[in-house]
Amino acid sequence: MEDGLLRNVSLRLTKSKLSSTAILAMCGLAFYSSAAADTAPNADTQPLPMPQPFEAQYQLEIRGWPNASITHTLNNEGLHWLSDMRFSVAVARGQERSRFTLNDNETHSLLYNSSYSLFGIGDSYQLDESEISSLDRQAALFDLSRRAGHESCTANAPCDVEFVDHRGRDEHFQYYVTEPGTVSVPAGEFEARRVTLFDVEKPDRHLQINFHPEWPGLILSARYEKEGRRQTQLTMTQFNPAEVDTP
Repeated sequence: MEDGLLRNVSLRLTKSKLSSTAILAMCGLAFYSSAAADTAPNADTQPLPMPQPFEAQYQLEIRGWPNASITHTLNNEGLHWLSDMRFSVAVARGQERSRFTLNDNETHSLLYNSSYSLFGIGDSYQLDESEISSLDRQAALFDLSRRAGHESCTANAPCDVEFVDHRGRDEHFQYYVTEPGTVSVPAGEFEARRVTLFDVEKPDRHLQINFHPEWPGLILSARYEKEGRRQTQLTMTQFNPAEVDTP
């Protein structure tokens, strides 16, 4: 019986990865796994916002699971950036980290690490630059948030997104951006760019992410729905911009 319970919980956790890493990428430790923007109209003709270091706290709600807390940091490490997401819930923990570089409007993955555990049993993964054909999902989440609103991606003409999952397998989704607005979350009220991600082979599922337009990588809120029913929700509870020394 204990064996069967463990399998059932493990299966539920696996299904919730869509909801808990796309949020830890939204949280492989997410909702879908995140996404790296493919080349889209106008993407290379206008400057994209530059990243700024920050630390954010999120609350993750998954149907059938206790709420989890997520810590998300983006830091500059000299020649590259590090995006780090980690979550914890009563029986599970996980973390994803991505090191990437920026070259004007392009994001380039260098190294990706992830680890997850359930009841103290888990696994870890690592992908180096040669194993990442497009972007890893942490770098992809950052890249997508940076491009949102700077490309002509609509519901009638969505843009493609390409990324690799934690095992290096290629994934393909599409997305579109709706009109900018404001979002009220426990951390405050912010301007937002809403991105809707979906799999063309599974039209009954989609992920909506509200990004901050001036802080690439920062998620204000996110919601994953299946067959019109909310499965997972993420909301930002704290936001701490990092202080940057100026000469």
